[in-house]
Parts: sequence; C-alpha cells; structure tokens
Amino acid sequence: MSVLVYLENWDGKFKKVSFELLSYGKKIAEDMGVPMFALSLGKVDASELETLKTYGPEKIFVNDNGFDSLDNEMYASAISQAAEKEDATLVVFSQDNVGNALAGRVAVRLKAGLVSAVSAIPISYDPFIIKKKVYTNKVFGHVKVNTAKKILSLSKNTFEIIENAAAGVVEELALDHAEPKTKVESTDKVTGKLLLTDAELVVSAGRGMKGPENWGMIEELAETLGAATACSRPCSDEGWRPHTEHVGQTGKIIAPNLYIAIGISGAIQHIGGISNSKCIVAINKDPDAPIFEAADYGIVGDAFKVIPELNEALKNA
Repeated sequence: MSVLVYLENWDGKFKKVSFELLSYGKKIAEDMGVPMFALSLGKVDASELETLKTYGPEKIFVNDNGFDSLDNEMYASAISQAAEKEDATLVVFSQDNVGNALAGRVAVRLKAGLVSAVSAIPISYDPFIIKKKVYTNKVFGHVKVNTAKKILSLSKNTFEIIENAAAGVVEELALDHAEPKTKVESTDKVTGKLLLTDAELVVSAGRGMKGPENWGMIEELAETLGAATACSRPCSDEGWRPHTEHVGQTGKIIAPNLYIAIGISGAIQHIGGISNSKCIVAINKDPDAPIFEAADYGIVGDAFKVIPELNEALKNA
C-alpha cells in the first residue's frame, strides 16, 4: 500500500501547488502508515526534482519519454501504471484543468472512487470519509468512499505547505505506452503577462470603477504588487475588460494568496470563484456590501481616493 501524488510541471518547473500536494499526501501517508511516492512526467531539471525531496516523498518517479504535450489518454495510462506498480491505494491530483482531465480517467482505469475539490485530510480512514466543498463552495459535504482505491483532487490553498525532508530517491519509471494520439503542430503562449490562474496575487475590480477609462489605477496597483488583474462579470459583459479576466462561478475559479477586490459588491456567484483565496481584501464605499462578509480585511472608502494612496504607500515601502 502507498500514496501516489501526481505533480504537473510547467516548462520543467514545479510551482507552489506541487509542494502543497506533497505536504497533503505526506500527512495522509503518515496517518495510514504507508510510504508516499511522487510522479513527474515530462522533462524536468534535476535541480527541480531536488526541491521535491524537502516535502517527504520516499521515491520520485520520473519519465520524460514522449510526454512533451498533454495527451490525456497517454498521461492517464502512465499514472495508472505507476499506481498499480507501487500498489497505491490513494492517488492525489491538483484540482485544476489538468487534474480534472486526468483524475476521472485514472479512476476508471483503477476502478477507484473519485472525490474532487477536497479541502482537508480524511475525517476517518475506515470507513473512508472526507470533507469537500459543494454547491459552488457555499457549504461543506462529507463524502464516503467505499472502493478499495481512492482518487482525490485537492483544492488549491487549502492545506499548509510543510517541510518534511526525506531521502527522495529519483527513479526512472518503466512504462508501457503507445505513441500519443494527439499531435501538437504549434504552441502559442502568452508572454509578458502574468496568467490569472497561476497568479499568487490578484487585483480585481468591478462596476464601482464606473468605466474602462478608470482602469489605469488598477493596472498600476497590480504592476506595483507584481499581481495579475481580474474583474467581476458585469465588467467583462460590458466590454470594459476581456472575458479572460472574469472571475467567479461562471468565470475563472482562482485561489491566490492575496485577492484585492475593488468596487465589487460581492455577489454569491463572484464569491464562489474566489473563496479559496488565502486572504481577501475588500475596498468599497458601501459599508453594507456583501463582499465584506467574505473579506479578511476591509477598507470602507472611495476607491478613487484609496487606490492612489495605497499604491503610493506600497511604492514607498
């Protein structure tokens, strides 16, 4: 028996979410009294693999043969083979586009029960019961898994990163897989702009900005902080901002370390997309705005006065 954690890399680099997954998997493995293994597919620098050892894997399995594009069937086959070889009774993914694409396929291959968007370690292991957010993050549900093997996807920013150094031997994983069925002819990547879904800091604004001509102060604050910019749905619907910046239940679901909401009332649909943020700061002139109920810190004031002063103070700091 073992716990297997699948780690996605971005151009050969691991991000914070990988360390969160390892910390989460390590805690479960300790509770179960079994080893934890990590799996990385695709070309990754040796120095990057070394960083994983800080978070407790007893082995780090790697294979970069043909994993240069995300062919879901090929990746799912590889992860399933690794789980079977190491007798993994629990496989952990990240709750994101890649994790969602792979977790279901792996669950079918392993005949495993799947619980997505979990937010804590299991409440009990026999029977296996775990907590997750349901109804667009409005409430928590307790899910019981009856299968011998389980698949979990962990919501971002829901588990503390804990250093737990281990030997972490890097080992090439032999796989039996066919050539990928998907052929990538070309790849176009956004450059020079921080992607919203990857951002640790996000500056977001809503209808309180009164129009697209006033967005300069939002972009300036984001530049000062090294943050990505976002907006509420009405702003993208009105054409003030691109739809790629719309966060909320019907837009992008994000989980940054810091989310600054400026002139956003805080409709439940918007809160559903940002509720996993580690810290939420709200700036709104309406003291009764619902956003303050979700915020960790709030400033009641006119954004057109607060933001320039806040930006200047940050620059001076």
